Amino acid sequence: MTATRDKQIEERRRAMVDLLMQRGIRAPRVIEAMQSVIRDAFVPEHLAELAYEDGALPIGEGQTISQPYVVALMTEAAALTETSRVLEIGTGSGYSTAILATIAGAVFSVERHEALAETAERRLSALGMGNVTIRVGDGTLGWPEKAPFDAIIVAAAGPRIPDALRAQLAVGGRLVMPVGSGAGPQTLTSVMRRGTDDFATETLAKVSFVPLIGAQGWQR
Repeated sequence: MTATRDKQIEERRRAMVDLLMQRGIRAPRVIEAMQSVIRDAFVPEHLAELAYEDGALPIGEGQTISQPYVVALMTEAAALTETSRVLEIGTGSGYSTAILATIAGAVFSVERHEALAETAERRLSALGMGNVTIRVGDGTLGWPEKAPFDAIIVAAAGPRIPDALRAQLAVGGRLVMPVGSGAGPQTLTSVMRRGTDDFATETLAKVSFVPLIGAQGWQR
């Protein structure tokens, strides 16, 4: 039975990756990471059968695990290398964290819900992701002690790009974040820092994320 289930999971994972490629994901390391990370390990057990469908799923605390396409799109837009230092805002289930950690050199992830942070930390540790550090805090303020970062990925939608995150982005680095409210359209936005006060902005897609709560985001 276990062998049969493992085969079914592998087939679903392969079908998910095929769909990502059909939708335009091209970066080889992103595709490899999406293929290798076991997504069903990051969702509630009763939703495991839905893990590889291209949709978001609830994970508790009013939060969700993003759909695979959006995870892949944001990761690809961050243009990571094996030496990249990445700041992730919104650890959630830890799935996106695992994708980032598979590609980058070090991932620093901030989660405001302690229960989610603890669960994600256990999952990532069990998978041997030793290049991840998680802390509980206000993600809109980033992690200044660890800055600068080559990439910043924000898995929640804010009214604007927080100034604190702009300041912590290295020159040449990229920040990827949805901007907008839950009541209206959200725009997945990519920001590249070209100089001290020089930022180039690009619109990637229309998306739907939970709100970014914090001092430089939405209020509770």
